[in-house]
Amino acid sequence: MSADVMIRPRTRAVPAGTRRRKRHDPGRVLRLYVPLGMYLVFTLVPFYWMLVFALRPAGSTDPVPWPITFEHFETVWNDIGYAVFFKNSVIVGVWSLLFTTVIAVMGGYALSRYRFRGRGLFMVVLLCTQFIPGAMMLIPLFSIFKSLGLINSLASLIVADTVFNLPLSIILMSGFISAVPFTVEEAAMVDGCTRFRGFLAIVLPQLRPGLIAVGSFAFIHTWNNFLFALMFVSKQDSFTIPVGLSYTIGEYSADFGALAAGGVVAALPVVCVFAVVQRYLVHGISAGAVKG
Repeated sequence: MSADVMIRPRTRAVPAGTRRRKRHDPGRVLRLYVPLGMYLVFTLVPFYWMLVFALRPAGSTDPVPWPITFEHFETVWNDIGYAVFFKNSVIVGVWSLLFTTVIAVMGGYALSRYRFRGRGLFMVVLLCTQFIPGAMMLIPLFSIFKSLGLINSLASLIVADTVFNLPLSIILMSGFISAVPFTVEEAAMVDGCTRFRGFLAIVLPQLRPGLIAVGSFAFIHTWNNFLFALMFVSKQDSFTIPVGLSYTIGEYSADFGALAAGGVVAALPVVCVFAVVQRYLVHGISAGAVKG
């Protein structure tokens, strides 16, 4: 009686010590880390000198802030009125964030889920608006706000910043909504949900990275905007931080300590926001850029 015999080839185990090791390429290290190091120095040195001017006593020329003093922060916060400027910037930034996010979600959903004539042209127009500098729109916006009685009010800044934040925000949100399969909404509607209820229950919870990305973009752009705040507001009680910071520079002199302290106060909220949401920001922007 014969039987088929399966012959298996023997495999030799390769000792761990004889495995091929990656060759260390010093040229690759130099090409990678030297430019990164130069860029890091180029980026951080101005921040270091800003901290030095803000923390060292007036009249000191030491490159290290010692003894550390907070007199410049007291000057900008109490004497110059930075407390009011900070409050105004927070109000404008938060309201612009809310309006931009809500409108971007609605516009992005329409562009993602509906197919209508002129959709591609509308997307192109949205992209083209990013090439228009804000300075070109100052005179028309000033005329509109003057007729509406919004000059010297924070409402003019909220409207202008929201309008300029919307095109990119809608495009990003449209791409992110496209990443959510429409079949899950259809399943919810089959179960009896309305389209709006299905959006709230199914789609919106999955848009958290996109919402954070759009909201962060809107807040940071509004917080740093100088041109609109300078042109539409002339009362000191309505100044935002960028405009208030410019008033620390006199005609013939400048208080560099107060200017640096104001710069630290202006940069700190943006740095904190970015540090908290940076992982969502990268995910949201990349998803919104490649989907759709």
